[in-house]
Amino acid sequence: MATSLQSVETSRRRVWLLVALAGIMVVVPAFVPRVSQDPAYHNFADTRAALGIPNFLNVVSNLPFLVVGALGLAFLARDARRGGSEAFASAAERRPYWPFFTGVALTAVGSGYYHWQPSNDTLFWDRLPMTLAFMALLASVIGERISLRAGGRLLWPLLLAGALSALYWHITEQRGAGDLRPYGLVQFGTIILAPLILLLFPARYTGTPYYWLSFACYGLAKVCEYFDRGILELTAVSGHTWKHLAAAASTYAILCMLERRQPLAPPRESLGGAGLVGDQLG
Repeated sequence: MATSLQSVETSRRRVWLLVALAGIMVVVPAFVPRVSQDPAYHNFADTRAALGIPNFLNVVSNLPFLVVGALGLAFLARDARRGGSEAFASAAERRPYWPFFTGVALTAVGSGYYHWQPSNDTLFWDRLPMTLAFMALLASVIGERISLRAGGRLLWPLLLAGALSALYWHITEQRGAGDLRPYGLVQFGTIILAPLILLLFPARYTGTPYYWLSFACYGLAKVCEYFDRGILELTAVSGHTWKHLAAAASTYAILCMLERRQPLAPPRESLGGAGLVGDQLG
């Protein structure tokens, strides 16, 4: 009993650490200058057209997002029809992955549209579905590692916050005072908080290495994006095209995790302490 109470107390301290960190991440951007979209961002290295499609490789390299999103939604539908599987201890754990894979699939449409005709207006449709995927993944990690109740309660507020961050940037950009700070917080906040949660809280399923593979692929995607022209000169395929493929691989790693993972402990046992921690967030 004493060991169990100590474990709960440790979990509570870690939750408050995360809450404090999240609070700092929200407050700090208010004290830094507004960040507008650099017009040079739209000047991609590879502008070659093919089959009547401008910027061909940057457009069609988004198709893997559609494939992963469709496969993910099909997996969730099969799992729901079966009434559950080893991938999810309850339907509530499955819930965040619906918007996650929907966001992944819509990223193919939004990003393809943007690269067809790069501009700030089309970039909005690229970024909007990505915020859904980011926030849904964060909610699922919270639910699986900290508290199922907290993850469920935070899902829709996080999705709304993500969508509003993209909408806020779009509106401010149209008014000549573009501000990327909220969108940056959504993207990079997820990249910081989700891995930290994995490190601080115990797993209830196998498959954690797939999370790290996903984060590594996303990191690689950002590197490829940065070295767009240099990679084009080395490989004849631009860094931005490779970015799309690496980012799609990142989402595919999440699907592989769900398809292969198994519970490490009975759901009731593994949720015992987490519910108490959830009270701190609920």
